[in-house]
Amino acid sequence: MKAAVLHGPRELRVESASAPSVGPDEVLVRVSLAGLCGTDYRIWTGDRAVAYPRVMGHEFVGRVEAVGQGVVGMGPGDRVVAEPNYSCGRCSLCLEGNRNLCFDRTAVGIDIDGGFAELARLPSRCCWPVPPRLADDRVLLTEPLAVVVRAVNRGAPREGWTAAVVGAGTLGLLGLQVLRARGVRVLVVGRTSKRFELARALGAAEVHAVADGPLDAAARRFSRREGVDLVVETAGTAAAVAHALELVRPGGRVVLTGLPHEPTPLAFFAVVRREVTILGSMIYQDEFPEALRLLERGAVRVEPLVTHRFPLDAINEAFAVHRDPASIKVALVV
Repeated sequence: MKAAVLHGPRELRVESASAPSVGPDEVLVRVSLAGLCGTDYRIWTGDRAVAYPRVMGHEFVGRVEAVGQGVVGMGPGDRVVAEPNYSCGRCSLCLEGNRNLCFDRTAVGIDIDGGFAELARLPSRCCWPVPPRLADDRVLLTEPLAVVVRAVNRGAPREGWTAAVVGAGTLGLLGLQVLRARGVRVLVVGRTSKRFELARALGAAEVHAVADGPLDAAARRFSRREGVDLVVETAGTAAAVAHALELVRPGGRVVLTGLPHEPTPLAFFAVVRREVTILGSMIYQDEFPEALRLLERGAVRVEPLVTHRFPLDAINEAFAVHRDPASIKVALVV
């Protein structure tokens, strides 16, 4: 088979590789589409360490090629989308229902080979059947959608609330739509205005660039009170955390989904004085079915977010384009 194999930082080569063999409770998937995200980029640059050689890719959809012994409910030819994180199932975190927090969690495309190849091997529990009405394009972003579904669920919004989404990348634009599906008015906040037209088209009631004035004033104007009820942060920077706290009202909630890789100073006086609830949200637990339902009923549109497509042979060009400001989601056609 053909696979994009990372041999070291920025040493990514498309080459022939042996097809994985399936073991008990495993599924071999023939990949049709794969998405490239910021985690893949950090692995490619060497900022995130992995064992080499490694086939990256954790956002992908395809058809079942073969199944191992004990697999039920799916067979060759079935379309599936990958849930690329799975826990050990034995530790105290897993046993108490917090499998997304498992310290022995395995990430496909990071800890083991993933979907930047013609064939990928997965545990059967990581394969979700694709509803017949959904084209591959529409389920490509099921994994990041599940991330924001969990984040919104953690915030427990009520119909009629106001919310702000910090960040207008893939997660932010998906989070906007999930909040809209819950009957929430949404303000999208970004560093620049370059994606604001798309944010409005996807349902944002208002947009605000960080440079266009104080965020607390913007939140008060939008909410017609002391700030928004809920903030979902998706940018993963220290500045984004600070922005979230400027936007939220006293007694409101902030859900952090990003993973800042630099020190994040926090004014705890304001958190305590205003009784702000800050919640972390780590990937997902059981949110894939809800993500697929949102896609199936058209409550979330993903096609406008896929801005670039490349064949697998052009994967290095795809990584270069990922950093282009005009890029939102880069897809690989395998």
